Amino acid sequence: MRENKFKYLYLLINFLIVGYGCVAGQHTSERMAVDSSIVFTPNERYASTRIPALVMSKKGTLLAFCEGRIGTASDWSEMDLLMRRSKDGGRTWEAPIVIAPKKSGPTSNPTPIVDSKGTIHLLYQRDYARAYYTFSTDDGETWSPAMDITATFDAFKPAYDWKVLAPGPGHSIQLKNGRLLVPVWLSDPAKTVPHRSHAPSCIATIYSDDLGKTWKRGEIIAKNSAEFKNPSETMAVQLKDGRVMVNIRNTSEKHLRGVSYSKDGISGWSKPVFDEELFDPICMASIIRLSDRKKGILFLNPDSRDIPKHPRKNLTAKVSYDEGQTWPISKLIHEGPSGYSDVAVGADGTVYCLFETNSGKDWNYNIVLKTFKLDWLTDNK
Repeated sequence: MRENKFKYLYLLINFLIVGYGCVAGQHTSERMAVDSSIVFTPNERYASTRIPALVMSKKGTLLAFCEGRIGTASDWSEMDLLMRRSKDGGRTWEAPIVIAPKKSGPTSNPTPIVDSKGTIHLLYQRDYARAYYTFSTDDGETWSPAMDITATFDAFKPAYDWKVLAPGPGHSIQLKNGRLLVPVWLSDPAKTVPHRSHAPSCIATIYSDDLGKTWKRGEIIAKNSAEFKNPSETMAVQLKDGRVMVNIRNTSEKHLRGVSYSKDGISGWSKPVFDEELFDPICMASIIRLSDRKKGILFLNPDSRDIPKHPRKNLTAKVSYDEGQTWPISKLIHEGPSGYSDVAVGADGTVYCLFETNSGKDWNYNIVLKTFKLDWLTDNK
């Protein structure tokens, strides 16, 4: 009876959340074009499920990751790192598995990469003090023993004496030359500030040129400054000319995303500038290369520029066909509360958006998948 009780409760929550996103206040065209389902939700063990990451394997399997936060929704609570797989485009999901079980403090910031040979790489952190790497060669069914790669972050200490580290979060990329590239952020709180602080901060990349066997540090992209405050969660995309563009969360008063460029993803970074078309409510965002014939770039985050105090609402997808210089296509994906997100793109043009949402109460997020065809997003432009 107890098992059935939670089954029906889960179905009711799914109905309410999905119904809210697909019916309340949204356009008819979206209701016809978008499929929704809950992937992770709080339960007796997890007070909150947060920080989604999503990739599609070479075999077409979706792998969704998140943090299962235990006891409270705090960034510093104990956590399990969770994963679910779907072999049918998100219509059904296998039971969650624990990729990395809780220890002391958070186990978080899932950062997966799918390489050209089909291996799925995953980076994460523990207690914002140590970084780990694991991989799967069987489509996410089993994973290698985790390897401690904190030494790669320690290599930053001569230039930046960090106390807090984190990769990603969200998917990262393999460059055309085979390099695995992961944006990371570091924090060096002042002595008067408690250790558990994410600011002030800086951003950089780490990389592997041997498919995960060893990891090295890149150059620091940007540090906290009066002009560009507390750069943190960052995602990368490779441009058609081979350069890497990173899209940067920051706390500057402009409420705009920052961008920086490098010829190789690890050095010679340009001074970050604000993208005047990409509003930032101060939240993680995702960016990815599309699979249509134009090979555009998709950007996804909450766009609440017209709402007082800029809450995390109005998850919006924007498309650029000039390598991120302009974003002429914009479409609302979810009108209600919407936080962190990640996105994957199928070979057939299907777009999969995994994002945080709730009923507006506290931080007890559900993580929802919305799926739609690229031609709906772009109106065949």
